[in-house]
Formats: sequence, structure tokens, C-alpha cells
Amino acid sequence: MKHHHLRYAPLFYDTPFTLFLLLINVLVSGYALYFDQALIQKLSFTPKRITENKEWYRMITGGFVHGSLGHLAFNMITLFFFGPVLEARIGSLFFLAVYFGAELSAHALTLWMHRDTPGYSAVGASGAISGLLFSFCLFHPFQRIYLFFAVGIPAWLFALGFIVFSVMAMRKRETGGIGRVAHEAHLGGAIGGLIITLLLEPTALGTFLRQIGF
Repeated sequence: MKHHHLRYAPLFYDTPFTLFLLLINVLVSGYALYFDQALIQKLSFTPKRITENKEWYRMITGGFVHGSLGHLAFNMITLFFFGPVLEARIGSLFFLAVYFGAELSAHALTLWMHRDTPGYSAVGASGAISGLLFSFCLFHPFQRIYLFFAVGIPAWLFALGFIVFSVMAMRKRETGGIGRVAHEAHLGGAIGGLIITLLLEPTALGTFLRQIGF
């Protein structure tokens, strides 16, 4: 498959929802970080508040606040590079479905794993971004993804490594080996992004298999 869709990335031409998601994330997170830090706690994904107080809105709002400027920047840079390409490829409505579906699947897995963890709280769009990234891999498996902006590897290899690392990190964290990164949200979002993309556009699997030689 040709990669001419990449020309959309810097212009956001015909990809309005990528731009919207970038703006809303920056505005909400920026306001919370610099003007009203209490808002982070009010909107964060907090399993106990969801299960005990039925605050289900946190399944969505937790993805629009971030813990730091660096956290926000990393997620938004990833969205900037991959969002427009994917939105141009699958259309704006499907793009939104993948984004929010991945966020919900990320939080669903995290909710299940931490439903009895007092004080657990998480923020950030990482789950949704993971879903977009894995959806992108279905259409562009050999597109180069640059780790730390230096080492380029094919998207499919990045996706495989991402899953392996997330599973290992989840296990090690349970024994105190790895700290506070919500790898379960990354994993849940990635799986959700793949499933939703295949449900909305079943030809994506054939596109992927043809490009890898099947």
C-alpha cells in the first residue's frame, strides 16, 4: 500500500477531529496543570469512585487530563504524527470510534485489575493513543516509527514489542519491579484499537496480511 496519506499529517487537511482532540487535550490539561490542579483529581480515572459512587464519566474524562507537561507532550506528539494519517485513511467518524473505543477498553481493563485497589488513580490519553497507533499498524505495518526520535523500526515490530513490554511490566510491577506507568491501560487500549478497527473496516486485516506477504 502506498504511503501518500502521510502528506496530510502536517496540514490536518480533511482531518478535523485529530485537530479537535489535540486542542481539547491541550486546553483541558493545560488549564488543570497551571490554573486548577484540583480539576485533575475531579476528572481522573479512579476505580473506587467509579464502582462505589457510579462516576462513570471518569471512564472518558480521565483521558483529557495529564499528570505533567511532559506526559501531555508525549501523547500529543504521537497523536500529531499518527492521527491525521489514520483519520484520512478510515474517515473521521471511524477515527473517533477507534479513539474513544480504545480509551474505554483501556479503562475497562484497568478498572477490572484495580477495582479493589484503594487510592488508585490514573490520567492521560495513553490508552486512546495506543489504540490509534495499533490501528495505524494495520494499514501501514512497515512505516517507520522512531524511538526517541532516533532509532527507526517498522510499525509492526513496534506494536509487538509494545505488547510484550506492557505484559512484562504489569507482572513486574506487581512484585515492585516497575513503578507507576499504567501499562494495563496501554495494553487495553491497543487491543481495543485493533478490535474496533477490524469491526468497522474488516478489509484492514487483508490489507495488513498482504503487506506482510500472506
